[in-house]
Amino acid sequence: MKMTFYGQFVAGEDHQSIRAVVQKNQVYGVGAVLDYSVEKISHRKTSSDCRYQARQKFGDRREGVTRTRTYFYADEAKCDQHVETFLKCIKASGNRTSIKTAIKMTALGRPQFLLQFSEVLVKWRCFFSFLAAKQGKDGVEVLEQKLDLEQLQVLLIVIFIVIVLGVSGTVDMLDWNRLINERTKISDLLVVPNLQTGQLEPPLSKFTEEEEGQMKGMIQRLGVLAKHAVEYGVRLIVDTEQTYFQPAILRLTVEMKRSFNRDKAVVFNTYQCYFKGAFDNVSMGIKVSRREGWCFGAKLVRGAYMYQERSRAAEIGYEDPINPDYESTNRKYQRCLDYMLEEIERNNKANVMVAMHNLDTVKQKVRMNEMGLAPTDKTVYFSQLLGMCNQISFPLGEHTPTYIHTHTYI
Repeated sequence: MKMTFYGQFVAGEDHQSIRAVVQKNQVYGVGAVLDYSVEKISHRKTSSDCRYQARQKFGDRREGVTRTRTYFYADEAKCDQHVETFLKCIKASGNRTSIKTAIKMTALGRPQFLLQFSEVLVKWRCFFSFLAAKQGKDGVEVLEQKLDLEQLQVLLIVIFIVIVLGVSGTVDMLDWNRLINERTKISDLLVVPNLQTGQLEPPLSKFTEEEEGQMKGMIQRLGVLAKHAVEYGVRLIVDTEQTYFQPAILRLTVEMKRSFNRDKAVVFNTYQCYFKGAFDNVSMGIKVSRREGWCFGAKLVRGAYMYQERSRAAEIGYEDPINPDYESTNRKYQRCLDYMLEEIERNNKANVMVAMHNLDTVKQKVRMNEMGLAPTDKTVYFSQLLGMCNQISFPLGEHTPTYIHTHTYI
């Protein structure tokens, strides 16, 4: 197998055996993203929103997925082992600008926590939209909606906003999202507003001390990896996963960016542009970074879970989260990329990795030249999977930062 398709698409079995492939590609100007390419989710029903309920039929998230690795939760010790493997990748990449490291959040803890946290975040945003509609602002772009505090009738929310944020007058979506930053106990954070009463209520059963420790463990592991990425001068790319995990993954990664992206983009989010809400997520992330003064990093992909996502939505009974066709995804991808390039042109602090596998990749290189974005700026990177598109990767590598996702299977 190593002489056929394994050797074509997989760099090696560990961080040492991949060196020959990495060094050979570097001769042609092509770097590497070390991708340790493994989660079985609890089937216990804990959510009132069907999108965030664990279902036995979809417990094996590998089904229909061929381009990305899946992690199955065994116990906390196994998560610690995954961290050690990621740390080996970071250390192997250390102080080499031509190598980056990719990680997956589901390798760091119980996926159940990501489901629960995602539900809280989505309901919290829905409550904001509900209040905006009550104030006659439902036709306004999400990031342009501002709630008038004097008009808010939910006293608990008003007091919380004034005390925690110290703001007055109006509150926009970015302020609103900060409201759930200030709680020290994670299980206390997992509350959502009841639209009928305006009270904050737990949507889930109360977490045990063990579950509380597991949630904190996931966040601490992510922090360890980000800290080492800074120490070793490595860009850390948090891979995207299924849409029902993404609100939590995006939010936790933003917390890491606040701490570690002060001087340059170290931690990157990955955005799947086949997702209907992709542009809102990208634009909101950029605006948060502008407001708070940190460097935004993003990797743009089309997506890896389309058939699984559509099957799950149809089976459980919620709106399909995926764009209706390939052309819609192309337009969404281009819109996200245009927004990123404009942000880079504006302040040169943002970074984007353009993950594409077709000739449109070359067109983006031409666009960079037209905008005056030089390869030496190292703010725009191109990325393909190892062995998938060498006819594009290597010509690009001669003229602009280009990376191949170097998969290792252990």
